[in-house]
Amino acid sequence: MTEHVVEVKGLWTRFGRHAVHRGIDLRVEHGEVLSLVGGSGSGKTTLLRQMLGLEKPHRGQVRVLGEDLHQCEPSVLQRLRNRWGVLFQEGALFSALTVYDNVALPLHELRTLDEELIQDLVLMKLEMVGIEARHASKVPAELSGGMVKRVALARALALEPELLFLDEPTAGLDPDRSESFVQLIEELRRELNLTVVMVTHDLDTLVALSSRIAVLFDGRLVVVGTLREVVHSEHPFIVNFFLGERGRRALEAVWDTLGMGEDMPQQAAQGSA
Repeated sequence: MTEHVVEVKGLWTRFGRHAVHRGIDLRVEHGEVLSLVGGSGSGKTTLLRQMLGLEKPHRGQVRVLGEDLHQCEPSVLQRLRNRWGVLFQEGALFSALTVYDNVALPLHELRTLDEELIQDLVLMKLEMVGIEARHASKVPAELSGGMVKRVALARALALEPELLFLDEPTAGLDPDRSESFVQLIEELRRELNLTVVMVTHDLDTLVALSSRIAVLFDGRLVVVGTLREVVHSEHPFIVNFFLGERGRRALEAVWDTLGMGEDMPQQAAQGSA
């Protein structure tokens, strides 16, 4: 096990003259859920893509599971990708493939497993996420939004990853389906001992899952810490995001359970009075 599952050092990202990131330093520890938060255009999804080795930074280093993603050999990068799973926004299932074939795809790409074992693994992963075997022959267009997310999660877990990347995992779900999907992610995280990096703008998801939160603004990390630490920041973006009307509702649901009933930030306490 490496000391840090993900380590970002001195990261600068540029698109032409525009700097998206300006010297980002960030670590993700084993077993935690680190959530990336920021306004539109803050670079949170770009940072996630760099952690996946899909984009190269202008300057700086991204190490995942002990390897520098942008200096290692392609064969090393492929082995790393077999050790993490990705749940893309909207699920990103292949529309022409069945549920079964979508989940089986990463297993087939290993080229080391026979079809009988793949079938057992696919059905096991579908069961883990609450999808019955009778749905395996359906295509994504025949599924509800919540089922698409669950199938995509099954695919992300197909190779028994130790690290899971989530890009807006509850986007497009109604409140009930969003809540049940968040519960599923938390249950699987505990059962499988996963480390999770998540991008989300949904406050309920953020509050329910995050061990720590990293807030991006104007190309920099303005605060990284627990929910308690973040909401006590006086940065204008954080005050607006966490302590506005929607933020207060999400916080009030967990404040007492986190032992912070007497420690409500002044802005939130005034807003809920």
